[in-house]
Amino acid sequence: MNRFFHFLRDNALALFFLLAFLASLVGQAFAGAADYNERQIAGGGESISFIAYVTSSEYAVDVAENWQSEYLQFLLYILVTVWLVQRGSPESKPPGQEGRESDKEQGVGGFADEHSPWFARSRGLAHVLYANSLGLVMGVIFALSWLGQSVAGMAAYNRERLSQLSDPVDWGSYLLAPEFWNRTLQNWQSEMLAVASMVALSIYLRQRGSPESKPVGASHGATGVEG
Repeated sequence: MNRFFHFLRDNALALFFLLAFLASLVGQAFAGAADYNERQIAGGGESISFIAYVTSSEYAVDVAENWQSEYLQFLLYILVTVWLVQRGSPESKPPGQEGRESDKEQGVGGFADEHSPWFARSRGLAHVLYANSLGLVMGVIFALSWLGQSVAGMAAYNRERLSQLSDPVDWGSYLLAPEFWNRTLQNWQSEMLAVASMVALSIYLRQRGSPESKPVGASHGATGVEG
């Protein structure tokens, strides 16, 4: 029992957001099904079952377009913070420390200790992949989500076109369609604004006890300092 409670304590942050994600996903499914059926009835169509909705392209494209924008946000933030800094933000490295840092600073190769992952002590392709694994995985998830959005979006777009007696389009044509980029960019702009707000507001505002904030007593100019 103690081991179980220790597991919950040690993984509480990830478990909280995982449960919040699942609750949101289920809530979106029910709300989306109700909204879809309302629009179907208002347009003279027939309502569909909940199972039919959650397996439809309409639900898939709504989910995928949010996933791809979130992972794009993380991918860009992981990569640009290697080289770009913001003085005063806990989300940034201090000015003057831009770049990939030395082996000593990163604790790799001969500077790795007995607690370091094996990949940190190795050389060659395995080390290169591990040293960039976070960005690579985020990039792969973004690419797959973006691909899923485009495929599901094309199916939903063509269903609507067929209902209007218009010819369906192929995948390449859909990628150039305003509908696809409207869906995509409306998510991207919100993510970029959220990141910019977090970087800038964390210079002057505080949240006591949060590692995403500087200590309450830290100066506005303190950079890379977490509470």
